[in-house]
Amino acid sequence: MTPCVFCEIVAGQAPATVVQEWDDALAIVPLGPVVDGHTLVIPKQHVADFGENPEVSAATMRRAAELAAGEQPMNVITSRGREATQSVFHLHLHLLPRAENDGLALPWYSGRQGKRRQH
Repeated sequence: MTPCVFCEIVAGQAPATVVQEWDDALAIVPLGPVVDGHTLVIPKQHVADFGENPEVSAATMRRAAELAAGEQPMNVITSRGREATQSVFHLHLHLLPRAENDGLALPWYSGRQGKRRQH
């Protein structure tokens, strides 16, 4: 089994820029932020994804909501499984502050219909 980089960060065995720390979670700057303010919120307990442990997932979302409080437009994104673009198999929530014309396109469209869904 390969080591989990987020578990190593939580244990202080790997470097990270910590934005905020709680008793149950960490907020860190990702290695390749896609917009200014891009932050990851990770639980200190190893949980592979949001479906593995609903209590840890809910607590991690609460921490993300605390960090994101305010009026800033923002996406909160998490993934489950390689097919859903998960690349680190430790639950993490991406907080993505948004601004008009920020250049960040989200790939939420149906390949079957060939066009973006309207929300």
